[in-house]
Parts: sequence; structure tokens; C-alpha cells
Amino acid sequence: MLILSETPNMAVPLYNGFKMPVMGLGVWRMEGKDIKNLLLKAIKTGYRHFDTAAHYKNEREVGEALEEAFETGLVKREDIFITTKLWNSDHGHVIEACKDSLKKLGLDYLDLYLVHFPLATKHTGVGTTSSARGKDGLLDIDTTISLEATWHSMEELVSMGLVRSIGVSNYDIFLTRDCLAYAKIKPAVNQIEIHPYFQRDSLVKFCQKHGITVTAHTPLGGATANIEWFGNFGSVSCLEDPILKGIAEKHKKTVAQIVLRWGIQRKTVVIPKTCKLERLEENFQVFDFELDKEDMELIQGVDRNSRTNQPGKFWGIDVYA
Repeated sequence: MLILSETPNMAVPLYNGFKMPVMGLGVWRMEGKDIKNLLLKAIKTGYRHFDTAAHYKNEREVGEALEEAFETGLVKREDIFITTKLWNSDHGHVIEACKDSLKKLGLDYLDLYLVHFPLATKHTGVGTTSSARGKDGLLDIDTTISLEATWHSMEELVSMGLVRSIGVSNYDIFLTRDCLAYAKIKPAVNQIEIHPYFQRDSLVKFCQKHGITVTAHTPLGGATANIEWFGNFGSVSCLEDPILKGIAEKHKKTVAQIVLRWGIQRKTVVIPKTCKLERLEENFQVFDFELDKEDMELIQGVDRNSRTNQPGKFWGIDVYA
């Protein structure tokens, strides 16, 4: 069983000594005034970890919510863990992109900065995060910038004091292995899609073996996302799985709570997204029970190797091919 700190939102230690709350709130596709109310409610509920990205185009709104939380004494900066990400078009402008995110968030430093995708595309202006396309309609990939060069720029952020920890996102075993080979500061985190229908056991074990904490994005399987724009998101929901429903009935919990608890017991960090205030509290109520060995084995058996995050649907290329 994972040993966690005795706080309402338990934390896992990163290899570099910093701690990362095991439950976070993802703010992808959240917009406008709703973010402030949601984040303030989340903080009151016990959330201390918030995950955004330059590409989400809501860093400024997240920053405004944090500013109010700090000014009213709701929480201190050192108690909050903030993650944001470098977009594809800024691989050649890492420092400028990070500073742009910090300015929008109103922060002096980031707890974690991730390479959003292992893919450099044509630069369109710092912070614009557009996905430029060539005349053929396909994503305009920049072949002059290596992932190694991007990573060394990420390392500079740590030496500058702008970022406490750096990591990667959507990296497979081979790209993660390569990063370990050229890194002077190894990635603290790899954020990848994980849920019961896409368990990725080999990648999770590889990262953990090498001291890289795994964060599970889309931990509930993308059940409420927009299929038209985001590929398979929402087309197959593990929340309707009869085996998971049976485990939920056994523990008198919701299926979502079972899935999140499963992720925590696999020693991964989970960052479910919700725009509903009532779901904030429900998702957070996963620290008062444990799944037993039989439960974990049953959940292992529902794996379908089914990825829901398919950016190739709107980029014109399969980045996972």
C-alpha cells in the first residue's frame, strides 16, 4: 500500500524531495467566471493541486482564483501545488513560454512544468498555442527542434528558480527512456492517460522503477468529453462497467470513487476534471476506504487497451503511431 502523508489531500514524494498531492483538479475545458467559483470551492473542499496548461487558455482565470484565495487567507501559496505545461509550438521558446504562464497565473514559481506533448510544431508566438498546419492540412511539425534540446531548456528553468520540478506528458516508454539518457535533471513526473479501460501497466511500472511519478489524466475515462472535437472521448465509459459497478456497491461508493481510489492505490496521482460543484466533493471522498486484493484484480481484468485521447482526430496525424 502506498504510504501517504496525514493531510486531507494526501501527498506523494517526488524524487527531488518535493511533495505532490495525490488528488488534483484538472481544469481543461473550463472557461470564464466558472473557474474562480470552482477553484475556491475546491480549495475549501481540500484540493491543493491544480493542473492547467498554456493550451487550455485559462491560466489567467486560474491565477485570479488563486490570487483571491491567497489574499483572503483561504490558503497559502506554499500549500498549493500548481502544474502547467509547455505547448508544442513553444518548444524553441521554453523560457519565454514559462514566464508567460507565470505572468498569467500571477505566480513567482511553478511547482511542476511539463512538456505537454513530445512534439515540436511551427512557432506561432509565445503563449498563442495554436496548432499550425501546412498546405497539406497536416500539423506543421518543426523538425529542427529535438526533444533533447527542449528538455535542456526545461532544466534551465529549474536553475533559474522559475520551476521546482519538471516533467513530461504523453511520453511512452521509449521516449521516457531517451529522456532519462540525456537528462541532467530527470523528469519528476510523466502525465499520461490512465483509467481502468487503459491501464498501461508496463509504462506505469517503468516510470515508477526509475523514480518518475505517474499522473493519470483522464482518470475516469473521458466519460463526459466532447466526441466530435476530441476523438473517442466519451464514446466508451468505464463508469458503466458492470464489474466496477459491483465493486462500488460492495463499498457503498460511486463508480467514479472506485476508479479514483484504484488509481491512488496503483501509486499514481489522479487529476479528475469536473465543472460540477457537487462532483468536487464526491471525487475527493476517496481517502476513507481501501480496495482489497480481489477488487484490484477484478479491475485489472477489465483493461481494454482503449485510448480515448486521440489528438490525431483534429491534428490530421496520429501522434501515437
